[in-house]
Amino acid sequence: MGPTRTEGGLATDTDTHFGWSLVVPLKPLARAKSRLADAAGAELRPRLALAFAQDTVAAALDCPLVRDVVVVTDDHTAGAALSALGARIVPDAPAAGLDAALAHGAASVRALRPGAAVATLNADLPALRPRELARVLGAASVLGRAFLADAAGIGTTMLCALPGVELRPAFGGPSRRRHLASGAVEIVLDGVDSVRRDVDTGADLAAALALGVGPRTAARAAALRLPGARDPRAPGAAAREVRARGPQAREPDPA
Repeated sequence: MGPTRTEGGLATDTDTHFGWSLVVPLKPLARAKSRLADAAGAELRPRLALAFAQDTVAAALDCPLVRDVVVVTDDHTAGAALSALGARIVPDAPAAGLDAALAHGAASVRALRPGAAVATLNADLPALRPRELARVLGAASVLGRAFLADAAGIGTTMLCALPGVELRPAFGGPSRRRHLASGAVEIVLDGVDSVRRDVDTGADLAAALALGVGPRTAARAAALRLPGARDPRAPGAAAREVRARGPQAREPDPA
């Protein structure tokens, strides 16, 4: 069992001298979020997957500790949409699974900036808040290699590596246990629920909606009539969205 870093002292410090490069992996939309099929249907599921990724990337780029975001994907539609937000798109050249894609993305970052601090970020964090992400990255900035567990405490939503430290991702299934066993330090912070709330199922989406999701996810989820879902184009909805996510929340894209 590896070490665990609890909240307190330097663990919540967000005053770091470097900006993080985030690597976000995204499957082709036709195959993404297959476990949402029952809740969303075949037509809406890939659109939700893209909306999750757009809200995730937009929030990440609003984080003061993030220097840039690299998305590893072979999906041209997703690549165009995420590039328009400011992400750099890297093809999944290895085509050998999630860990290989993440390692490839990290290598592409360090090929341009060898001293980069690199962190992976799941593409399915539609409730992500920039300030909460900053707290997690601030905690990671005093550790060599660290990770944040998902809301279920089984998987991982972020894996962080300081300059000169190899990322060594071990995602899929019970990745929290594997990352601990590999020597990564677990970051344990209160009040970062949006960074832990990944979405794989209809129940996960309902939980994310309860936290307050970004405008693109809110627009897509409104069609599902899930608890907490609301159309951001309805009167007053944009103001409610800003209150839910904080002043850095973005307005919905035009329909």
